[in-house]
Amino acid sequence: MPIFAGFDSGSYPGDATMNFLKANTNFVFCGYYLAPSPSQSHATWMGNRDFLAAAGWGFAPVYVGQQVIPPGSLNPSTTTGQVDGEQAAGYMASEGFAANSYVYLDLENGPPLTPAQHDYVTAWSAAVVDGGYKPGVYCSHLLAAQVAALRPDARIWTFRIPATPPPLSNPYPTPDPAHVFPGAHVLQHIQNCSIQASAGGPAILKADLNSAPLADPSSPDPA
Repeated sequence: MPIFAGFDSGSYPGDATMNFLKANTNFVFCGYYLAPSPSQSHATWMGNRDFLAAAGWGFAPVYVGQQVIPPGSLNPSTTTGQVDGEQAAGYMASEGFAANSYVYLDLENGPPLTPAQHDYVTAWSAAVVDGGYKPGVYCSHLLAAQVAALRPDARIWTFRIPATPPPLSNPYPTPDPAHVFPGAHVLQHIQNCSIQASAGGPAILKADLNSAPLADPSSPDPA
């Protein structure tokens, strides 16, 4: 089974950089930040989906919601989960994502999954489904099993970052997410990687590296 390379960056790199990356690297999908959200104020990705889709990019839509560790808004509950899930589904619709596409709730913490966070993830996921989309969750590999048990319908985007990152160059590595957590749909395996236009050249982008068995991790389940 092929595994595809992707990246995510909190700020939109710009059209020229995205075109360069598509033509000159093995990246096929990108994180797409839905904002403003409770823990992400800048909304530079918004409005760029049509351009990126036409250029052949796949997507991992990210909603940075309530957190239990700083920075960001620290108010997870059933009530905020409902409100934020409705907002995430509304963003997916306004940005042109097809019905039943997946959107990933960003959880930045490690264990434990607190009771308030449990309620928040449950309510957020239900509101996303009510809004016509499917829930995914970005979380630590140490939380992935708990999140999957809580929402078996959620696609898991897990992160496991080595203490000492290996040397990296284009083409970028594509580790299988299932080797970190069985059933994971996306793996973030490197953070703050310097993407260069040429070997030894200056960085054109600082980004986190991801891999997935889907070229478009947002894509709806097959009929």
